[in-house]
Amino acid sequence: MFPELQSALSPERRQFTLISDWRTDGSFLIHHFLSYYLKSRRKVCFVALAQSFSHYNLIAQKLGVNLAGARDEGQLVFLEGLKSYSSLLFPETPEADSHNPLRFLRTGAELRPLYDFIYGALVPPAGGEWKSPALIVDDLSLLISLGVTPLQILDFVHYCRAGVCHELQGDVVCLVHRDEEDEDGEVLWRTLCHQSGLILQAEGLTTGFCKDVHGQTPSLVPQLTITHRQRQDRPTIYQYKIQDKNVNLFAPGLSAAVL
Repeated sequence: MFPELQSALSPERRQFTLISDWRTDGSFLIHHFLSYYLKSRRKVCFVALAQSFSHYNLIAQKLGVNLAGARDEGQLVFLEGLKSYSSLLFPETPEADSHNPLRFLRTGAELRPLYDFIYGALVPPAGGEWKSPALIVDDLSLLISLGVTPLQILDFVHYCRAGVCHELQGDVVCLVHRDEEDEDGEVLWRTLCHQSGLILQAEGLTTGFCKDVHGQTPSLVPQLTITHRQRQDRPTIYQYKIQDKNVNLFAPGLSAAVL
């Protein structure tokens, strides 16, 4: 995890956290929550729709977490979307589709199979050794490009909040990539904002440039806006610089990386 970022977030328990990015890559926030939950000895279900297991594992190792070990111990349940997509297209057996959590993509039905998979993964067994559960989804906007409607995704998130946050006393973290030209994606993001307890918006500003932020010189100044809706506080705004094992936060305009 990124200690400085965790201190700035000060998240609450049993909360739905919405991550969005625009003109920059906000996936570092997903890696932060994944490593934080695992280090906290919490049971995690990670629905990885965007990248492979090896991708997440490589970054997690830099943050001091072994995803393969956590998966073998039963602490981490990892759904690799790329493999599940392939299984739908090229099933090994006629019955393979019936066990695929993403089989709704073939039928166009509701996302109940995915929710059942998540809930079954996070229900604590008798005498379980893990702390409260957490669900991470990276990323929801990909489902729109696969033909799922915003309403179906919103229903899915509603059930996840009810099942994980309220019934299991856990947390839900979801990433949505924003694109102003994607009307369905904007509807999804705006509606989810009203359901979220914590909103994290990573944006690449067009008003300046910085160096050495994502290994690109120059690039748009990245800004992180943190909104705690349950506290009704004003949003906190930072500019940030991503390093190998940390994220440095700065008050706007004070970063030495800003030109």
